[in-house]
Amino acid sequence: MDWLRVGAFALLILYHVGMYFVPWDWHVKAANPDPHAAILMLATNSWRLALLFVVSGYASAAVFAHQPSPAGFARSRSARLLIPLVFAVIVVIPPQPWIELMFKHGYTESFSHFWLHDYFRFGALDGIILPTWQHLWFVVYLWVYSIVLALLMLLPAGVRARAARFCEAALTGPAILAVPIALMALRTIVLFPGVGETHALVDDGATHALYFPCFLFGVLLRGSSPLWTAIRRWWRVAAVLAVAAYAVVAVIEYRYPGETPLDDTLTALFRAARAVQGWATIVALIGIADRWLNRDAPIRTTLTEAVFPLYIAHQTIIVAVGWWLLPLTLPNLAAFAILVAATAAGSWTFYIVGRSVPWLRPLIGLARKEKGRPEGRPFPTAQ
Repeated sequence: MDWLRVGAFALLILYHVGMYFVPWDWHVKAANPDPHAAILMLATNSWRLALLFVVSGYASAAVFAHQPSPAGFARSRSARLLIPLVFAVIVVIPPQPWIELMFKHGYTESFSHFWLHDYFRFGALDGIILPTWQHLWFVVYLWVYSIVLALLMLLPAGVRARAARFCEAALTGPAILAVPIALMALRTIVLFPGVGETHALVDDGATHALYFPCFLFGVLLRGSSPLWTAIRRWWRVAAVLAVAAYAVVAVIEYRYPGETPLDDTLTALFRAARAVQGWATIVALIGIADRWLNRDAPIRTTLTEAVFPLYIAHQTIIVAVGWWLLPLTLPNLAAFAILVAATAAGSWTFYIVGRSVPWLRPLIGLARKEKGRPEGRPFPTAQ
């Protein structure tokens, strides 16, 4: 699961680089966005964040095993998630809305003026709410889900055991695919048709209806032999379903790119295919990781530790470098290569510098060093 988490965050970084080139709304865009790039983006769009919440739920269960007190678990998660969140909102994220305001709204003030006079207004500036947590909405949601998990752990052990057995019974055999796909389709076609993600926490019911169950599935998965048995039995079928469903999504996107309207039948087909692709891909990837990545390597501890700092830094680097690239009018492929290289180098530097300075470690999501603890050996995390 560590390898899966590292891979999922690597894909997330590439996805955010891709946001610079597709016609979809984002903080800053390439001079000539490519409509067909959306087809590649849709290869991961329906499952990348859901997978991260599954893996985070799994890791949260591991953390709880080391900190079995619900109150202790809540304190641990709060310190590990909220401290870097606040630091990032104050220090790391501000260049993103500043550049977005210049790009979209003609804002002309310097960054220092923006940070000192406009960023901490606790209100809107040209429709952008400031200050903002931007891509760190994931951390906010993960913290909230962790607190809810801590509250659930206050329930009597018998109640929790019965609930776990019920969920396991509902997801054994082919139901490991059928039940979640049906629920995802119900969410996107019936309950929240056409409702997008706001990432504002309190008005984001459609998002919570997807990611919180994924988080709970990850929690349940860690100690569930029936679920692992079902995944090992059905992941190959899941892989076939995922590829077939993505083919449907890709063909529809190719035939009707961007904001081209779809009739009701195609809209339902598109949403249903995304539901199939989303969950089937998650099951397939867990099965693949269990089959071929269930082994250790020296680099794993470093990569696992680096994930959270890299996540904190990467989007600000993408937005800043993307803004710098605009006047150069480079071909999209060249700009993509520069963005990937700059983001990788900048994010890794952020991690290396931060981990070497003791007082910076908790600010970038790393545990404080303990005497006698080997360098590079991470604490259990759930970011």
